Amino acid sequence: MPLRQHGRKARFIMSVKIIGTGSALPKLQVTNADLEKLVDTSDEWIRERTGIRGRHISTGETLVSLTAQACAGALENAGRAASEVELLLVATCSPERGIPCAACQVQSVLGAQKAVAFDLNAACAGFLFALNTAYAYVEAGIYRNALVAGGEVLSKIVDWTDRGTCVLFGDGAGAVMVEKCDKGGLLGFVQHSDGRKGEVLRCDSRELKNPYVSLPMEAPYVQMDGREVFAFAVRRVPESILEVLEQTHTDIEEVDLFLLHQANRRIIEGIAKRLSVDISRFPTNLDRVGNMSSAAIPVLLDELNRQGRLRPGMKLVLSGFGAGLTYGAGVMEWQ
Repeated sequence: MPLRQHGRKARFIMSVKIIGTGSALPKLQVTNADLEKLVDTSDEWIRERTGIRGRHISTGETLVSLTAQACAGALENAGRAASEVELLLVATCSPERGIPCAACQVQSVLGAQKAVAFDLNAACAGFLFALNTAYAYVEAGIYRNALVAGGEVLSKIVDWTDRGTCVLFGDGAGAVMVEKCDKGGLLGFVQHSDGRKGEVLRCDSRELKNPYVSLPMEAPYVQMDGREVFAFAVRRVPESILEVLEQTHTDIEEVDLFLLHQANRRIIEGIAKRLSVDISRFPTNLDRVGNMSSAAIPVLLDELNRQGRLRPGMKLVLSGFGAGLTYGAGVMEWQ
């Protein structure tokens, strides 16, 4: 069991391991050809610039319904009951309601009455930040387990007349069940934020309107400076991955798979090149589901798990990046 040094005293620490995964996607899949009928674009243009061929779009499925379904799948995969969950975290930037939070609504659907539930918003890095939050709670001995989800219905905050953004995003949710462990599991995390660059990817909320003032929203839908986001991701993500590898004393050649936020095929290829790692070690699903923000990593993780591609002892790097600007990475040993 690892030791952590604090001043003159060293104390034993614990970690968490993922014991179950789940995911949920809306029934409707919208292809690039379908989008050709809505905006001035083409299948070839979208594929060449993003690697995306299709995405799932809600026709009534909500963030809560998708996330609850993903959480139920994670619990079933883990062989655990909702009544056993002690902490329930939902990462999202597209909730249906300001209050109550999505996590409390999911808690109600699942019947996880004993859980403490709340939301986190770190956009596309949200799931990773939520997983690190669960890790911190368990490591501190406050809770023994956690259900961690990332879910989005981005189709309601996308301008469907803007061909630069509407072709990128999809809806969906993914979740993992984690429990404390004495070895292996999550080995380390790094997290970073740079609010100075936050305006390059933004979406305003409700307008300020009261008896004393009425101010319209400047950006009621997602607005993005694609070049700035691309440059940020290709530069900062490799830095954070190398940072966490150094922190955990892990050689890059020991890593079996790199599970990155599924934003853009070119971004992933650029990151792989900077790390001098073969692209075959970067599994993707963005061609089928697009960019699902905080849902991207857990949905990919669930797909790999259910395909039997994750074996005990494999080392994985998870990395998320997005609005904020927020980014980070984690290393885990699959058990």
